[in-house]
Amino acid sequence: MYRFVLIAALFFFQISCKEKEIAYTPSLKKSAEDMAKDGIKRHVVDSVYIATFENDSLTSFYKMNGFKTVWNTPQLRQLIIEELSTADKEGLESKDYNTSDLDRLEKNMSSLTEKEIANYEIQMTLSIQKYLMHLTRGKLNPKELYTDWDLTPNYAEINQLLTAAIVGDSLQIVIEKAKPNHIVYKRLKEALVLINKFPTDTLKKIEISGKLKVNDTSQSLFDIKRRLMYWKDIKVQDSLTSLYDPETEKGIRRFQSRHGLAADGVIGASTIMALNIPKNVRKEQIIANLERWRWFPRNMGEHYLIINIPDYKLHAVFKNDTTRTHNVIVGTSKRKTPVLSSKLSYAVFNPTWTIPPTILKEDIIPATTKNRNYLTGKNITVYDKNGKEVSASSWNPEKALNYRYVQSPGTYNSLGMVKIMFPNNFTVYLHDTNHREYFDKTNRSLSSGCVRVQNPLELTEYLLDDKKNWSLEKITETLKKEKTQSAKIKNDIAIYQLYWTAWSHDNTLQFRPDIYTLDNGLYQKLRN
Repeated sequence: MYRFVLIAALFFFQISCKEKEIAYTPSLKKSAEDMAKDGIKRHVVDSVYIATFENDSLTSFYKMNGFKTVWNTPQLRQLIIEELSTADKEGLESKDYNTSDLDRLEKNMSSLTEKEIANYEIQMTLSIQKYLMHLTRGKLNPKELYTDWDLTPNYAEINQLLTAAIVGDSLQIVIEKAKPNHIVYKRLKEALVLINKFPTDTLKKIEISGKLKVNDTSQSLFDIKRRLMYWKDIKVQDSLTSLYDPETEKGIRRFQSRHGLAADGVIGASTIMALNIPKNVRKEQIIANLERWRWFPRNMGEHYLIINIPDYKLHAVFKNDTTRTHNVIVGTSKRKTPVLSSKLSYAVFNPTWTIPPTILKEDIIPATTKNRNYLTGKNITVYDKNGKEVSASSWNPEKALNYRYVQSPGTYNSLGMVKIMFPNNFTVYLHDTNHREYFDKTNRSLSSGCVRVQNPLELTEYLLDDKKNWSLEKITETLKKEKTQSAKIKNDIAIYQLYWTAWSHDNTLQFRPDIYTLDNGLYQKLRN
């Protein structure tokens, strides 16, 4: 029991967001020495031979274990081989861990020479080290793939975990704890199981012109119904017709809802595009999202906001319960909302808006060049480098990028009535909007990178959690004064802006449009 608790405690302590070396525990080394006395034969592993692999982690592991073999029982070796053989359950590939070679060597163990045993030992160590590393922080490094990604990598001292697991006879526990424990990762694994149950997809590509509504007829409805039956959105029918009947409409609405589309029953371009995505592409999408969740923080804390960018949703979570959900508007594919984590710091009521460089260069300056009254119409004041106001008549296009542009507070302000701030490297934040009608849209990839929140005053009241000073009534009174005022968020609340496009819910597959076109590229890199 003591060893079990020790291993569990070590794991939770060592997987963190800080790349910090943790000193090796002498007591574990002593226990490893005790293990040599239990009758299990341990072979010497030549340190010079290990050095030829030019792998610091490998050298460190065997130094930690006295340059002796550690995978000394058939049960331990078989456990590793079986785990690596089922890496596909995590969206990984067993061939990345030389599973076939390990299995072959294990079957011939009795006839191996001392040198072959040592080589087998080292190959097994390299494979399990690699597997645990992939589980804890992902196979790929997102910061090498994306410029708009700012999550600190997960970190685990793999060698200490392995040594502790060997000593405590708890390797299976350590492997399981290396896997992300978040509910979304578990639902992605469920999604992988679900999609593997579908037969090979041999359905034809669907083509329509215009839109189809209930009681319309079209030859395309034969293939549409077959596709709905394949995905189990409608029951299998013995005979098909070209009529868009009410039962098929129910299936279309269900399909649309599962794919983040407007569930209006109208078969248009977006619905056809989703219907035409085959099983293998959906499976690849799930695998790509499993990798993302290995990148995401392991311990999100007790209280946090989590935004799923392609789902256009913000969820407030407290003690593992979702306490509220808000629709959001996110960045366009050209001006993506970044993936990041931070801590909420303060809210600003009646905010001004200092226009950022990208919007300035691509939107404001071209519009002002065409119409000098554009700035006045938008309540934007221009200041030179000395802080002196620049009039519309004296505005100089050649010096345009040297000016500072500030939009006054008010209902016309692009940030709306409130913004919620947190430190980050992209100058983004949560805010209200002066275009609340955009929340009626299904595709809400419309902003310049910041996240616009529906019903932001209610969210702000929730975050401030101060009924005495910042009730919704007090907030409304503050807004009426049209004076900029800040309020500190005193509670420790994290924020995570993340990106995932697949999961399962109630034994049903869920997908969202890959609005930034990231899934296929990620999958291809995982498999190359």
